[in-house]
Amino acid sequence: MEKMITLVQTVATAGVFSAISFWYGFMFGRESSRKELSQLIEDLRHGNPTPPPHS
Repeated sequence: MEKMITLVQTVATAGVFSAISFWYGFMFGRESSRKELSQLIEDLRHGNPTPPPHS
């Protein structure tokens, strides 16, 4: 039974870590996209078209 509790704790810890990592990744990605889009919108407002990014 001792090993089962340890396994459950390990899986729970990994799940929490995964959820936190996902949340931070989502927030940083969203912020990065917001900055990129705001720059594009400003360029379009001022009539400075930027070349499309290379993917």
